[in-house]
Amino acid sequence: MYTKHQSLSICGCGLNNPTHHLSQFQKPVDSFGVQGIRAYSLLSLNDLRDNKGATQQKTRKGRGIGSGKGKTAGRGHKGQKARGTHKFGFEGGQTPMRRRMPKRGFKNPFSLEFQPVGLGKIARLINAGKIDSSELITMKTLKDTGAIGKQIRDGVRLMGRGSEQIKWPIHLEVSRVTVRAKAAVEAAGGTVRKVYYNKLGFRALLKPEWFEKKGRLLPKAARPPPKQMDKVDSIGRLPAPTKPIPIPSEA
Repeated sequence: MYTKHQSLSICGCGLNNPTHHLSQFQKPVDSFGVQGIRAYSLLSLNDLRDNKGATQQKTRKGRGIGSGKGKTAGRGHKGQKARGTHKFGFEGGQTPMRRRMPKRGFKNPFSLEFQPVGLGKIARLINAGKIDSSELITMKTLKDTGAIGKQIRDGVRLMGRGSEQIKWPIHLEVSRVTVRAKAAVEAAGGTVRKVYYNKLGFRALLKPEWFEKKGRLLPKAARPPPKQMDKVDSIGRLPAPTKPIPIPSEA
């Protein structure tokens, strides 16, 4: 009769046999011959902590003499800085930095900014079928077809770039026009009219749906200021016109 330890050693499963411990954690081999090993992470979500010194307690002022910030709350005794805030940039009564530095340049508050558009671009849009040359071309037409950008500050200036591409009569209404552009359009049998719109008038011209959304009526066309009276031909019409103003025939 064999003893307990002898029987374990005979079957090859003794406690001192290292293969006995490895067999307990050994995974089966799959069809590709790769032995699966379970991955263990050294970091758990419940062990996440901030680095030491990353977070600090907020200083509580005025909470007793033992805190070190009591009574005057760290402001000291009397003086200007103990009595509240002062104007930003104040330097104790001496001339501040913003007044010591010299002024440079000049910005005219009455200057106007117009968005330029050339006749060549308008001709290409007409050839592409995006603009109907038989209809009146307004600033709304130029914006909807992408001839100009979305930001129309004070209007649109018609330039003479590509004027040789205009071979047919077109009728336009813009804020300003150069001499070369006007001559090219009139030589082809067309007309150019300088019209005035104020800020609200441009909104009504370009986005009339905004007023309908707000439940408001379209505003009346505004008259130009006296300094611009001689630079425009007429007041802009609202809503966006579709036909040009007929030119009176000379008797």
